[in-house]
Amino acid sequence: MKRQKQTITQTCSTVELEEALKVLEGRWKILILFHLFSAPVLRFSELRRAVSGISQKMLIQQLRDLEKDGVVHRKVYPEVPPKVEYMLTNDGAALRPALKALKSWAASRKMPSSVKKKPAN
Repeated sequence: MKRQKQTITQTCSTVELEEALKVLEGRWKILILFHLFSAPVLRFSELRRAVSGISQKMLIQQLRDLEKDGVVHRKVYPEVPPKVEYMLTNDGAALRPALKALKSWAASRKMPSSVKKKPAN
């Protein structure tokens, strides 16, 4: 006897979507997440080198926001100098398919400038 797969359809209100997008808003958060997808744990200095163009202050702020929103976990080791590591939470890891789709979409838009079409008016 074959089992029928149950499909669960979740609806999302525009308010819930806005709240979800607030977690990712800003220039740097998605880039930080992509780097955390590629490595299970990254130290602050590794993230700083990986995300080119971001200031230390901005990286700290973005990581704090992601931690507050439950997307990133911060682990501090009681050492001198301090050792701080960042990793994705389960909620953060759940973003992988959506951000992978965004990355594919971005790659598909990368065409030679001679081939690009003008937008329809």
